[in-house]
Amino acid sequence: MPRAILRSQRITLLRSVVLVLALLSAPLAGAQAPAAGPSPQMAAAQAGFEALPEAERKAIQNDLIWAGQFNGAVSGSYGPLTFRAINAFKGARGPADGLLPAAERAALAKAAQAARDAAGFKLLADDKTGVQIGIPQKLLPKRDVTPSGGSRWQSADQKVTLDTSTTPPGGEDLAAIFEKAITVSPNSPRKITYKLLRPDFFVVTGETPTGRFYRRLSAGPQGLRGFSIGYDKALAPSVDKLVIAIAASFEPFPTGAVPAQPAAVAGATASPSSGLSSLLAPAARTNERYGVALALNERVALSASSAVDNCRTLRVGSRNAKLRLKDDASGLVLLDLEGTGAAKPPGLRSEAAGASEALVLVAYGNDAGKRAAVALPGQGVQAASKPALKAPLQPGQAGAPAFDRQGRLVGIVTDNPSDKILIAGVAPQRSYGFADATAIQAMLGKAGVALPTAAAAAGAELSTGAVVERGSSAVQPIICGL
Repeated sequence: MPRAILRSQRITLLRSVVLVLALLSAPLAGAQAPAAGPSPQMAAAQAGFEALPEAERKAIQNDLIWAGQFNGAVSGSYGPLTFRAINAFKGARGPADGLLPAAERAALAKAAQAARDAAGFKLLADDKTGVQIGIPQKLLPKRDVTPSGGSRWQSADQKVTLDTSTTPPGGEDLAAIFEKAITVSPNSPRKITYKLLRPDFFVVTGETPTGRFYRRLSAGPQGLRGFSIGYDKALAPSVDKLVIAIAASFEPFPTGAVPAQPAAVAGATASPSSGLSSLLAPAARTNERYGVALALNERVALSASSAVDNCRTLRVGSRNAKLRLKDDASGLVLLDLEGTGAAKPPGLRSEAAGASEALVLVAYGNDAGKRAAVALPGQGVQAASKPALKAPLQPGQAGAPAFDRQGRLVGIVTDNPSDKILIAGVAPQRSYGFADATAIQAMLGKAGVALPTAAAAAGAELSTGAVVERGSSAVQPIICGL
C-alpha cells in the first residue's frame, strides 16, 4: 500500500480517537473542583463508593479514564481524583457532589465505550508472555514477535510500537534492571522524565528528540513481566491518552479468563442499584488525612507540621501519638508515641544536598485502598535561596524523609502536596519545601533529642533498593483523624 495512503489512514484514525477523547474531556460548564480539605460531600461520596463491589468501583474509574476525566490508577479506592473526575464528567447536569445516579452511570459507560470503539480497544491475553493487556487495534493493527520472544503490536507506518516481555525466575532482579533503565549517558539525547521503583514493579518514562516511551515491569513468582510502548513525539496528543488506558488495563500475572469486553452501549439499561445511587444515602465516616513520620527512637518521631495540623486524633503506624514540639521556622514537628517499638534511625548527613543531586524518598502511597511503602526519586534544588526538593509526590506524603545514595538522611519534606493529576498512572515531578540537616539539628536541639551523625560518604553508591532497605525500618505512616 502506498505510504501516502497509510499516512492518510493513520491520521484519520488518530483524529477520530482524539475527537472522541477531546469532546469527552473538554471542560464542562458548572463543573466544580472539590474543596482543598476533606468535606462532608466527599466523605459521603467515598462511603457510598466503597460500599460498591470492587469490580464496579474499578469499572467506574476505567470508564472515567476513557471519558477523559481521570488520569489515575484504577485501584477501586475513592479519593480527590475520583471525586473531581465524576464532577467533571457530570458538568452542569447535576450538583458537584461526586455522585453518579443511575442515569449518569449509564451515560458514563456509553461515553467510555464510544472512545474504546474509536480506538478498537480490546483486552487480550498475550500467549507469548502470559500478560493481559488492552490493545488499541485500530491504531496497532500489525502483530509480530519481538527478538526476545514477546509480542509486538505496531501501527501501519511503524511510528507506534508496543512490546510485551517476560523473563523466568533466576535472572536479573527488578532493582538491577531499573537502574539500567534509568541510566543515561551524558552525551545521549535520551531523557528520563519519570522513574518509580516499588518492591514489585517499576515505571520509567522518557523521551528522545523525536519520540516518547513508557515502560512498566512487574515481579512475581513466575519471574518478570512487562510492557513498553514507544511512539513518535508528533503523535503524543493522542497516544499519551491511550497510554493511560493501556497502563490501566495491564495485568502481569492474571488469574482466570480474560474479562468479558464491555457491551457496545454498556450500562444503557442499568438499574438504579448498578451505579452510585447508593451514595445518596451515605454512611457515617470519619475523615482522615495521611502523612509520613521518621522514628528517631522507640518513643519519638519526626515529621512535617503540615502532616499533623488540625488533627483531632493521631496515629503513627499502629501507635497513638501526640504533638510534642512544633517548630514554625523549619516546618517540623516532634511526636511522642505511646507504647514502645523497635526503631533504627538513619544517620544524619551534615552537608546539604547538592544541586541536582539524586536522592531517594521513602513515603507511603495508596495501593488498592491500602497504605503501602513506596520509593520515589528526588533531586535537590534551590527555591528562593531555601532548600527544596523536586519529587513526584502525592497527597499524604508530607513528612517523607529523603536519603542520599549512601543511605544517609538528607532532610524531610515539609510541604503538603496538593492533589496532582497522574500521567499514565504516575505523578509528575514538582518542587517542595524541604527541611535540611541544619534545620533538623536545630529542631532536635530544642527538644533535647539526638540523632546520630552519619560518617562521610565512602565507597560506591548504593542501589535504590539498598537505600530503601537501610532507611525504611524507621519510616512510618501517619493517620490524622479530622
